[in-house]
This record gives sequence, C-alpha cells and structure tokens, in this order.
Amino acid sequence: MKKIGKQTIVFEHKPCVIGNYSIVGPKEGKGNFAKFFHQILSDDLFGQDSYEKAERKMFLSAVLEALKEANLQTTDIDVLVGGDLMNQIISSNFAARELQAPFLGLFGACSTMVESLIVGSSLIDGNGFRNVVCVTGSHFSTAEKQFRYPLELGTQRPPTSQWTVTGAGATILSSQKSDIKIVRATIGKVVDWNVCDVNNMGGAMAPAALETLYTFFEDTKTKPADYDLILTGDLGKLGSEILRDLMEFRGYKLESNYGDCGQMIFSNDQKVFQGGSGCGCIASVFNSYVIDRLKSGNLKRVLVVATGALMSTISSQQGDSIPCIAHLIELEGKNV
Repeated sequence: MKKIGKQTIVFEHKPCVIGNYSIVGPKEGKGNFAKFFHQILSDDLFGQDSYEKAERKMFLSAVLEALKEANLQTTDIDVLVGGDLMNQIISSNFAARELQAPFLGLFGACSTMVESLIVGSSLIDGNGFRNVVCVTGSHFSTAEKQFRYPLELGTQRPPTSQWTVTGAGATILSSQKSDIKIVRATIGKVVDWNVCDVNNMGGAMAPAALETLYTFFEDTKTKPADYDLILTGDLGKLGSEILRDLMEFRGYKLESNYGDCGQMIFSNDQKVFQGGSGCGCIASVFNSYVIDRLKSGNLKRVLVVATGALMSTISSQQGDSIPCIAHLIELEGKNV
C-alpha cells in the first residue's frame, strides 16, 4: 500500500469482493432498486418487539448471508469492521457479540460503509488478514427518534429533509481473487460550512463530498469521464445538485455518469422529499445494484463516495453546526 498525492492510497494487492448481501425494509422494497436487493422485509419490525432489535437482526442477517455467498463460516472471519447510527453503535456491538469474531467498531455516520471498506482493504493489503467483513445498517424508526423527533409526535417534515433508509449491507473482502477489486481510496477530512439544520443533511454534507472527490481527481490525475459510475451517498436531490455546482466551479463537471444513492433509492411517487439517507442507504445500494453491475461487466470502473454528518443529539440541541466527512473508494470490475 502506498500513498499518492495528499490523501489517496493505492492498494497494491487489490483486495477483492467475494461475497455481499443487502436487506431492506418494505418502503425501500418499493423503490427503484427492488430487483437488485437480496431481501425485502414485509414488516420493518422483522419479527422483533422493537425497532432497535430489528436493526440489530438486519445487521446480523446481512453478515451471515454474505458469508454464505462467499462459502465461508463465521470462524473464517479474521475481523468484522462496521458501525451504525445508534448511540455507542449498539447494533454493531450486539451483532459482533453473536458472531464472536474480532471486531473493529466504526462511526462515520452515513460514511461508515466506505470507511469500513477502506479499513478492511488496508488490513488485507498489508498481508495480515485474509477475510474481512465490512457491514453497516440503519433503521428509519430508530434514527428518527434519536436524532430528530419521537415518531408518535407526527412532526411535519420540511422539504429539505431526507428519509432514513431501513436497511443493511455486508461486503466480504478477501485476499482471494475475484472479478471485483478495490484499487484506491481517499480518506476524507472533516468539513464544516456552518450548516446547523439537522433537516438539511444534503446541504451540510455536499461540501465534504466536494473536498474528497476533488482531492481524489487531483491526487490521481484522473477526471469524471474516466469512470462508468460516480456514486455518492447520501446527499439526496438537493445535496447532489449542490455538489454538481461546487465541482463544476472547481473545474470538474459531473455528467450523466454521476448519481446519488439517496436520490435514486426511492421512486418519484414515494413521499420522501429529498430522498434517502442513513448508513443503510449506501450499504444496501452498494451491496446490490453496484456489485451486481460490476459482476455482470456493465460497470468496469466505479467511484463510491460516502458522506457522513458527524453531529450528535447533544451538539444539535446546543445549536452547533454540523461537521461532515466523505470517504471514497475506487473499484474495478471484470476485464479491467
């Protein structure tokens, strides 16, 4: 592994994706990626007596099913890397307790999926680990009452708001060879443009996506047209429009090969205002649509940029602005 430019690393051994799984709630199952998701729940309680336990079960189920696809057992996991949005990342912690695997818990808010892939790829590229599980998840009903308002209040949502995705996704990275490889990554910096509105995540996170994506292009001497897909998550409609404007101002115009998980996951007739958000949004889209199209050869070179709003309920209640971050990975598919 070597560093190029300011913030970008090159994985010399190119860790590979050998298994993946996505699981989503009923609302997400009626959106644009329904045919790509591995499992769509009929009930967002997932047979549990609380939404917190349902989130935990989704997290664990994604790992176990991804292991099945990779023909691995839980004892084959060298390390589990992941996180969620709950206080003290309890969904991840309780799932790790069940799996009894070495565990690195991460919190990068909605950027955690890509953060886990960067950490996992680094561990494998250093020849210290063979199989690493990267996993994140979220649940609408747990995140809303933690970060915003109790659901029972029926609080009116403003037009800038996004809908926290109920979903989870797991990726098995390995030193084994496969058609899908992680080749480079850019670790983001914390960016804060003084946005204080917790119902405007897209506006808060777009500057972080700008800085990471711009830095990657500068570090690698590449441009947007070099990629079949540039995918952010989760800026939503408003945030992705802001990113387009900011990137063009910096000299890199995002064309039709750019999309955002939050903007894309729900259909236009679903009442979600700016689209989806949450750890489960990019995790479920990446572990279904993106990997499926890389496997089929429809995509060959992909950039995935995950953004996260690093506020807490305490900081929001004190009127603090929202510090944000974005992490990036570059993937190669078949015949690259």
